[in-house]
Amino acid sequence: MKNGLILYRSKYGATRKYAQWLKEATAFDCIETKKADAKTVQGYDTIVLMGGVYAGGIAGLDFLKKNWALVKGKRILLFAVGASPYDEKAITEGMQRTLKGDLAGLPCFYGRGMWDLENMHFGDRALCKMLLKATAKQDPATFEPWQAALAGMKPGETADWTDKAYLEPLLAALC
Repeated sequence: MKNGLILYRSKYGATRKYAQWLKEATAFDCIETKKADAKTVQGYDTIVLMGGVYAGGIAGLDFLKKNWALVKGKRILLFAVGASPYDEKAITEGMQRTLKGDLAGLPCFYGRGMWDLENMHFGDRALCKMLLKATAKQDPATFEPWQAALAGMKPGETADWTDKAYLEPLLAALC
């Protein structure tokens, strides 16, 4: 593997967990995007940006956009982390909506994260509660995979779906 850097943004810990696992598997340097600056990316051939999926976007993409002039010649891979189960169609559509302009076509991988409604920030918790209510009113036969997973969560239930196996496609792409 080439000289690589893992940049990540994690709100609730799942992305941080994946970043640490990737660091162990690759020996890449690893840093949170909020601690990184333009100089951070210099000297690296490969950059893996890892971030949670929030409201359809990937946390941390703003770092790439802001520093595009410095990273555009490097190998860039993305790893999105979300509470939804893996669904190829949903992920492809989400990436097409999210990765526009310079970011279009970047390879993106997905890992399932965690769910802990009570420990979410107010805005995230309010949005999830709204989605839970809307999903409860819908016919289960019409659910998208993320809605079925959401409907399956019981009040107060927490879940950790993180799994090193989600990193395997990313690791294969890095070789």
